Amino acid sequence: MSISDSFKGEKSHLALGEAFFAPVKPANFPAATLRFRNDPWAARLGLGDLTDEEWIAHFARFEPLPGSLEEPLALAYHGHQFRSYNPELGDGRGFLFAQMRDLEANEQSGRLLDLGTKGSGQTPWSRGGDGRLTLKGGVREILATEMLEALGVNTSKTLSIIETGEDLMRGDEPSPTRSAVMVRLSHSHIRIGSFQRLAALEQKDDIEKLLRYSLEHYYPELNSTLPVANIILNFLEQVVQKTAATVANWMAAGFVHGVLNTDNINITGESFDYGPWRFLPIADPGFTAAYFDQTGLYAYGRQPETIFWNVCRLAECFTSIVGAADLETVLQPFEHAYRASLGKALSRRLGISNIDGAAMDIASTLLPALTEAQVPFEGFFFDHHGGSQGRLTRGLEAQADYSTPANLARLSAKILECAPSPTANPAHEYFEGNQPSTLLIEEVEALWDAIDKSDDWQPLYHKVEEIRGRNGL
Repeated sequence: MSISDSFKGEKSHLALGEAFFAPVKPANFPAATLRFRNDPWAARLGLGDLTDEEWIAHFARFEPLPGSLEEPLALAYHGHQFRSYNPELGDGRGFLFAQMRDLEANEQSGRLLDLGTKGSGQTPWSRGGDGRLTLKGGVREILATEMLEALGVNTSKTLSIIETGEDLMRGDEPSPTRSAVMVRLSHSHIRIGSFQRLAALEQKDDIEKLLRYSLEHYYPELNSTLPVANIILNFLEQVVQKTAATVANWMAAGFVHGVLNTDNINITGESFDYGPWRFLPIADPGFTAAYFDQTGLYAYGRQPETIFWNVCRLAECFTSIVGAADLETVLQPFEHAYRASLGKALSRRLGISNIDGAAMDIASTLLPALTEAQVPFEGFFFDHHGGSQGRLTRGLEAQADYSTPANLARLSAKILECAPSPTANPAHEYFEGNQPSTLLIEEVEALWDAIDKSDDWQPLYHKVEEIRGRNGL
């Protein structure tokens, strides 16, 4: 076995008991062709030396990893889907396969991490579905997670995609279509919907159990031995901050998640579960990612409001324990946390100091100015990254091409006056190109066409390397 001694398997989730999950068997796939392995993250976890055959054994046949779960666990949860409550959810085509510790020597050393799946077969919550994932869906997950990670968003990572040799019928893409099984690396698969299920079933003791577990493993800086009412308020305070930061980073990245149901929002604020996502071509508050979101509920400009609505649903789970007034008090800082995080994220993208008062003013007015100007969203940051270190010359010259309205032109001038960020790197080779690295829908479809029509994976692999080359920019 080629698993490093640095791999530290865990099975902490078992401590919650079977009221929280159902042990399941993975599907027996007719084929297993390795299409993508995330070697940087595999190496960090101690899995980087696995041969392709060993990789397939673990991530398509789901042979247990040492010290981790002996059998997969399909997790139980409810949730609001497009604001309609659904008690029939739960892992319907995935499961928790393994847990481990992230032991890299940094500020996140010791984090409990999960390996979850998508397309791994039917479970008690499949609701008549086949439990499978389309290969195109897997490719889209790779692209979303890679780009969001490069843009500084707290996101899950796509660890593995293996094609499984089945033909799937789907109503929203040409069928039959190819199938795959995905493994996702995440910091928690406990969702807002996990608590909603317990509240709906009036399982007050289990709510407390899940709260104490969550503090112990995901918020160890909080005291998990306090009375449960104190734990709830401290926990919610952290979730408010984490989710506000996540949606702020989506907005700064020009990212539209598409399906912001409460079962797609986890308690660590990590962005995950990518279906009909999109990146903005131009700033447009009404831009939606999902063709079925006909009312624009999850449009780009409504994402902050939606995340707050979801966090309010989490708070409602605790009304039998904590008074409404105390819960409302803890929720109130969301707007401020969002604004502060958005200022930080936009300042980072512009390469200017976040502590500069002018920088915060720019950040608060930039998205409306971009909306008015209708300039290429990613192109604006490509031209302007680097603050006062000289890169803005090109950006200001490009204003003529953009026919930029006066408001954005004034902001561009203000950016020149701001102190550069200590982490800004205008000399990075990424900025020597003629255009930014983007991931618009036309590019995603072209990458898929190469795979679908010619089985040509090289454009996808090249795109991943291109995205990684701009990491943090």
